[in-house]
Amino acid sequence: MSDAPDSGLPSVAPASWLIRKLKSTAQISARDRADIENLSFTVRTFGGRTSIVHEGDVPKQCCLVMDGWAYRCRSLANGQRQIFAFYVPGDIPDIESLHLHVMDQGLVAIAQTTVAFVAHSDMRALIERNTSLAMALWRDTLIDATRCRERVISLGRRQAVGRMAHLFCEMYIRLRTVGVADDFRYVLPLTQAELADALGLSSVHANRSLQELRKLGFVTLHRRELIIHDWDGLETVAEFDPAYLHIV
Repeated sequence: MSDAPDSGLPSVAPASWLIRKLKSTAQISARDRADIENLSFTVRTFGGRTSIVHEGDVPKQCCLVMDGWAYRCRSLANGQRQIFAFYVPGDIPDIESLHLHVMDQGLVAIAQTTVAFVAHSDMRALIERNTSLAMALWRDTLIDATRCRERVISLGRRQAVGRMAHLFCEMYIRLRTVGVADDFRYVLPLTQAELADALGLSSVHANRSLQELRKLGFVTLHRRELIIHDWDGLETVAEFDPAYLHIV
């Protein structure tokens, strides 16, 4: 696959990404917005397939995805890995590090990815003085857990084509919610191997599943842009119900 197209996104401040994301799942007041905007962020860009947080790290800061994608994974001694979750602009993939001090999973940038770091001490001060934001962030972590449960259902019970279709549906809804996708298309920076590792398939089986979705006329993937031609058909084969994303 060739390089992904430029997203063409305007420059957005870290606080704005977090506000945009939290507003999609909770009520955010003017005070909440001001408190988020007063956070101090350090912005850093990572190259593709670069670790943002390593398994076993003891981080002192959380990271907010601003541009690009990241995934959480565990690797086995034989070199195999399982990708648990994908994270896109507005997500805080490692907020649990506020309480779980040793990272039991790695966080990896998929393509070039820009993240904003905020110190644990600043996040703790924020949630201690603002109960509303504490609840919104807690709700966000609970929704992350519902996505993981849905992934378990896919891995355990859906057929390969259904697993892939479900992932494509979920990512479109999540990206559209924060303004990074529209018109049933979005940048999909995953390699075939990463798709396979997320869906519990071999690379060959993942490729066959993608080809099947193409033959059905549901999607095409060109230069890492996924175009959904038949949303209803894709949704049906995925048995996709967005209720588990809890978007308000």
